[in-house]
Amino acid sequence: MASKKYFFLLSFLLLLSGASFAQIGGSGSVYDSSVIPAKRMPQQNEFWNSQYNFPAKPRNMWEIGASIGMFTVSGDVAVTPFTFPNFAVHVRKAFGYIFSLRLQYLNATGKGQNWLVSENYARNPALNGIYNGRVRVAGNPDRTVGTLDPTGARPYDVVYYNYKTHTQDLGLQGIVTLNNIRFHKQKTGIVIYGGGGIGATWYRTMVNSLDAAGNSYAPLYAAVYAAHGAGVYDNRKDIRKALKAGMDKTYETRADNQGERRPKLGDNTLKPSGTVLAGVAIRLGKRINLAIEDRWTFIKDDVLDGQRWQEQAVGDPVLTRDFDSYNYASIGLNVNLGGKSVEPLWWLNPLDYAYDELKNHRNVKIPKNDCPDADGDGVCDHLDREPNTPADCPVDTHGVTKDTDGDGVPDCKDKQLITPTECQPVDADGVGKCPDPECCKNPVAPVVACVCDYPSLAFRGSSSALSADNKAMLATVASKLKSRPDCMITLNGYPEASKASQANCQKRLDAAKMYLVEKEGISADRITTNCEVGGGDKNTVDVKCN
Repeated sequence: MASKKYFFLLSFLLLLSGASFAQIGGSGSVYDSSVIPAKRMPQQNEFWNSQYNFPAKPRNMWEIGASIGMFTVSGDVAVTPFTFPNFAVHVRKAFGYIFSLRLQYLNATGKGQNWLVSENYARNPALNGIYNGRVRVAGNPDRTVGTLDPTGARPYDVVYYNYKTHTQDLGLQGIVTLNNIRFHKQKTGIVIYGGGGIGATWYRTMVNSLDAAGNSYAPLYAAVYAAHGAGVYDNRKDIRKALKAGMDKTYETRADNQGERRPKLGDNTLKPSGTVLAGVAIRLGKRINLAIEDRWTFIKDDVLDGQRWQEQAVGDPVLTRDFDSYNYASIGLNVNLGGKSVEPLWWLNPLDYAYDELKNHRNVKIPKNDCPDADGDGVCDHLDREPNTPADCPVDTHGVTKDTDGDGVPDCKDKQLITPTECQPVDADGVGKCPDPECCKNPVAPVVACVCDYPSLAFRGSSSALSADNKAMLATVASKLKSRPDCMITLNGYPEASKASQANCQKRLDAAKMYLVEKEGISADRITTNCEVGGGDKNTVDVKCN
């Protein structure tokens, strides 16, 4: 009958959680700056500026909760379920999306009543001064079994073990969430978790050995034994019913314990304890959830149920094999507290942001795929330094009309493509005026202009390493510089406005300069570097003559 009641209760709770889950709505971004603590804002700013790959962990709420449940002791005495009051309270904090810590206090009452008869209780101090138990007769060579009554006139008594324990504990538990990281669903309305912890347990166990008048239950026990014998499983309910009808609920006698050898807290036995747990939390809203949990706690003591003696050997009992433990199966309500915070992280999916970014590109700057070229010179407008290049005029990589001889007349209009320096300036057609021969009877060696047809270096991504092609082109530059020791060059880069891009530009220029100096033997004072923001392609370094 009890199992049916729990089944219907569980079904009702599942229906309630399903109805509540249907009302869940969206919330703001986990990475909204209002939920980022001040000490983590530098990391968040770096993330937004594409300088760091990972966003800062948001501030998340604390969870406090309370539960009620069924408390049972696993020991040597059969359990009486559905005791009251049994409750627990806790506070819990997430330290990541999977791991959290919980501090929990438990206050519970457990009861037990055996339906099997016992007679080997002579060493149990809660019973041996009240009932006449069996013992070995001292000094008898055949170890004859006698009773506690030295006269031998009183028949031995059988008993049915019982107890009532008031148990409290305080423990710190590490909890691992098992299903909040989801690859195919944004969030979950049900969280499955497990964990374990350590703590301290203190308890006080009593035994109902006497009735209200101070008399033992020996006549009642004898009558039940006479009616049902030692006890069989099929008759357990009848035996318990008969015992319940004849006993009060005083539990006046202290149960067997370790005496003065035990650590105590007040009048309670104090023991360290270890706990394992598993549970399911059902989301009812952003700040409230329902939890169904089972918690098992182990203590290094065998008298939590007031009994530790075996039925063998008769008259000379030995200790039972295992220590006692206890279970708390509960249902509770948890509330999340905190302002300017997201839900506790175990309710959030850390992949949420990554999937959103892959789909919507909220923080990734992706250039347009088209490349408008208004003047048709083959260089995209956003890279073109000469937006109105005349038709059919060849241009360099920056969209500037080529002028091979540097006379100021574009090659497409220059009728003298290579005009000697001594013949410049030139006319509108690019033709120079060379001096008459009479003026050159004592010619002076012309000053040869420095070579200016240097190549451009190309880099990939954010790399500053020189490729094999770049090294080959720098070797060509070095060869030309060696032929003209009086010529100098400038290495020009074109970074974006960000400090990271400017720093990367300088690294590339320094790499090229060091290669010319260290590998090609060019004097460093013949080479200057310049980073010009927005001057061109950020992945191109131009080599120009001075």
